[in-house]
Amino acid sequence: MPKIYLYTRFERFWHWLQAIIIFILLCTGFEVHGVYTLIGFDRAVQLHNFFGFSWVVLFVFIIFWVFTTGEWRQYIPTTQKLWEVVRYYTSGIFQGKPHPVQKSKESKHNPLQRLTYLALTAVLLTIQMGTGLLYYLYNDWAIWGISFLSLRAIAFIHLVCAFGILSFVIIHIYMTTTGHTITSHITAMITGWEEGEESDIPEWERPAKR
Repeated sequence: MPKIYLYTRFERFWHWLQAIIIFILLCTGFEVHGVYTLIGFDRAVQLHNFFGFSWVVLFVFIIFWVFTTGEWRQYIPTTQKLWEVVRYYTSGIFQGKPHPVQKSKESKHNPLQRLTYLALTAVLLTIQMGTGLLYYLYNDWAIWGISFLSLRAIAFIHLVCAFGILSFVIIHIYMTTTGHTITSHITAMITGWEEGEESDIPEWERPAKR
């Protein structure tokens, strides 16, 4: 099949680095909560804090890259073809029907992906990082005048967001198997080349641009 170069080196770099960081944070976070014992509580806390701050730094670089390269346009939500995509993933994919949305350099994500990634980045990850920082800086709450906050509530929100991220990771891994072959999407995020026809402006976006 023809291929399109969709994912740049930095895009692939931060994607896989973020995946590794999230995996480590989930593993250490659940150990801190006493779900199991692998490396010990103290070591788990140290690693969790280190990779938590590392994720914040990486996240800042990602946001900077997204806005300076114009990639932010890839995440603008749209309802064009949204329900067609939903129907495809709930029924059409099991009937062997073709995907209703074409990919292109100007439009890497389908409407459902745009909504999902925007919500993940703007809401879930922001809350997760914010509550994590509050949790870590608990001893400074009095200095900042925010002692009225509940540590138990902050910890609970942080945990709920962790389960939300875990759910996304599981679904995301499953979705990588729904390409032309079971490994085509993963290969694309390694090489940068995605299977598909080249198109400047996808047909599904044209009505929204008039």
